[in-house]
Amino acid sequence: MRLEVVVPTYNRADLLPVCLKSLHTAVVPDGLTVGVTIVDNNSKDNTRAVVESWKEQFGGRLRYLFEPVQGRSAALNAGIKGSASDFVGFIDDDEEIGETWYQTVHHAFTTYDIDFIGGPYIPNWQKAPPDWLPSDHEGVIGLVDAGSEIIPYDENYPGILMGGNAVIRRAVLEKVGPYMTSLGRTGPRLLAGEDDDMCRRLLASGARGLYLPQLKIYHLIPASRLTKKYYRRWSFWRGVSCGVLDRTQLQDVPYFCGVPRYLVGAASRGLLHWTMAPLRRAAASQTFSNELAVWDLAGFFYGKHFYKTID
Repeated sequence: MRLEVVVPTYNRADLLPVCLKSLHTAVVPDGLTVGVTIVDNNSKDNTRAVVESWKEQFGGRLRYLFEPVQGRSAALNAGIKGSASDFVGFIDDDEEIGETWYQTVHHAFTTYDIDFIGGPYIPNWQKAPPDWLPSDHEGVIGLVDAGSEIIPYDENYPGILMGGNAVIRRAVLEKVGPYMTSLGRTGPRLLAGEDDDMCRRLLASGARGLYLPQLKIYHLIPASRLTKKYYRRWSFWRGVSCGVLDRTQLQDVPYFCGVPRYLVGAASRGLLHWTMAPLRRAAASQTFSNELAVWDLAGFFYGKHFYKTID
């Protein structure tokens, strides 16, 4: 079994050594061959030099690939196209894989009849999380925890397959097509819909997947993301992403003015509770969650009706 781990990166030369160390030191089981492809997404720092400095330790299993087209989706697609393996793994440049990550991958695909797997994101806090941090917006800072049981990715799964901790059969990727380049983070645009779109296409194709609690990665949560400003921007652009997707992938729910009615309801309730928070003495996290529901709706409406995609 051959696995290629694709790591898209942009101006993260300072974080790459931590990521590379984890990919190098994790235990590789018998029967699995592992390669690592670092996709430099037009970085302006010394990313290439960092990768080159690690090549000897990887013994020929580490490759550097430059992708000039800006955007995470473009980098992921370049990594898929530029590698040859039975399975393609994906992690981000601010993550570390657990020591048994490779073992979990090998066990999963030799034990179950599946096409893809994902797992939890364990936070590595740069500073203590503030008391206003809402537990229902964990995607903002990349937290995933679906529990300690193996769960199938289906209509009952509480989330999606996140591309910062995933392994997919190459044959399935070739079937469903590449990541959507009109979505995904590019510069100041915090679009975040490429994983959602890919997950939808995987399930629509009949591909089977499992959430595996043993497939752990450790995700750095920098202090710069623990601000209300960042949360507001992320929620708005996540809404934009969902709105763009909704142009071609309508949900099986009632709509109002081109927006799912449940979003309108959530924003209306959120706005009411948000404005009444001083009188109700609501918890800081709940008050901010109510505010973010309004940003979610605003982003969705803008993405559905006004945002011009960049292909």
